Amino acid sequence: MKNIVLTGFMGTGKTAVGRELARRLGMRLVELDEEIEKAEGMTIKEIFSRYGESYFRDRETETVKRFAGGENLVISTGGGVVLRKQNMEALRENGIIVCLKASPETILKRTGTSGERPLLNVDEPLEKIRDLLAYRRPFYEEADIMVETDTRTPAEVAEEIVRRIEELNG
Repeated sequence: MKNIVLTGFMGTGKTAVGRELARRLGMRLVELDEEIEKAEGMTIKEIFSRYGESYFRDRETETVKRFAGGENLVISTGGGVVLRKQNMEALRENGIIVCLKASPETILKRTGTSGERPLLNVDEPLEKIRDLLAYRRPFYEEADIMVETDTRTPAEVAEEIVRRIEELNG
């Protein structure tokens, strides 16, 4: 089976759904942001603060290349991984791209105001979410499968993903 690659904006459920998919399918979960944090020895927030977004995106691309060719993986990406064509090409070679979607209001509720999301450390986080979603929408829409997560549990979303992958595979 190909890898399952979870994309989508922050707060759409990639981590929780990824855990559930990996458990159900007996696959290994790889959280790209966690792998970057391990390699860099600091949090994503610290990387953004110290080196900026461009540096982070370069580390993200290196991490994508490291795992994209792996086997039997559920790969949970950061929300901006879709912004670099080379990332998506690498992930698509051996993976089915699944985009998780949620409303801006749901995203804000789920991400909160903890300050751990560097891109949302602004005066109007809901407006920032709307702007980023609008900009990223065409990138997210290139996914093989799109699944709404607003009112569903990770188990329900995982179940739909499994069903839709089976449909894709005929």
